[in-house]
Amino acid sequence: MTTTTLETGLSLHCERVGHVYSTPTGDTVALQDVTLTVRAGETIAVLGPSGSGKSTLLAVIAGLLAPTSGQVWVGGDEMTAMSERELLMLRAHRLGVVVQDPSRNLLPYGTAEDNVRFAQRGVRGFRRASLPTPAVLLHALGLTHLAGRAVGGFSGGEQQRLAVAMGMATSPGLLLVDEPTSQLDKANRDAVVELIAAVGRQFGTTVVVVTHDPEVAERLGRTITITQGRADDETQHWQQHVDVDLDGRVQLPDDVLRMLPPGSRVRVVRRPDGVELVREDETEGGR
Repeated sequence: MTTTTLETGLSLHCERVGHVYSTPTGDTVALQDVTLTVRAGETIAVLGPSGSGKSTLLAVIAGLLAPTSGQVWVGGDEMTAMSERELLMLRAHRLGVVVQDPSRNLLPYGTAEDNVRFAQRGVRGFRRASLPTPAVLLHALGLTHLAGRAVGGFSGGEQQRLAVAMGMATSPGLLLVDEPTSQLDKANRDAVVELIAAVGRQFGTTVVVVTHDPEVAERLGRTITITQGRADDETQHWQQHVDVDLDGRVQLPDDVLRMLPPGSRVRVVRRPDGVELVREDETEGGR
């Protein structure tokens, strides 16, 4: 890969984001109080099984889906306060989105160069002059050999790699990628993951990748796990929220339960701003 100049990575912050889908049979909670922070230039993986809410979270971050509750900030701008026109401009100029199934990102009858030009069509004015040309971008992402070929003849791995190139075509500060390896064999999976990781390292772009594959997540840096619409981030457990039910019971996060297994003795410390739970050893205090 060669170096080219793209926009500096954008920070991302979600504060207590929730989303509820209304269906004829009732409401379905897809996200519950998701709070997370991604530093500018960081690459993270959002890991979770099908139906866990991870793709819903990506759609909310992209401004394609309005959250039912909470706020989302990208680069200091609150997306949840933007108009639809402002969101369109944000996606055209500062966000790159690679949706699941690479064929949905591509024009099958165009060449790789045609596809990159199409992805850049919405950028106008002085920013357009600063965009990398299709040839420069394809070379930077190791795709020069595909430049003049029609996309319809590409393999699955080649399509996914070009989809990532199209996501980078507008020099975004934040690249959002949904399940980039779900239809690839191991060799192509590894190549695409390395390409995505290299985008973050080389260009300084902030990258958020949704995946169900733990091996993919492990290779992309920090991992945030989505389970039943809730986020579990080992670096941000202090930001997690739990509910107290009508009987006064609290369901603690799984990692806390591992520290406080059934039968543990816990000291309750009352403080002006809340309550602290401190595990006591069996020998402590004669217990």
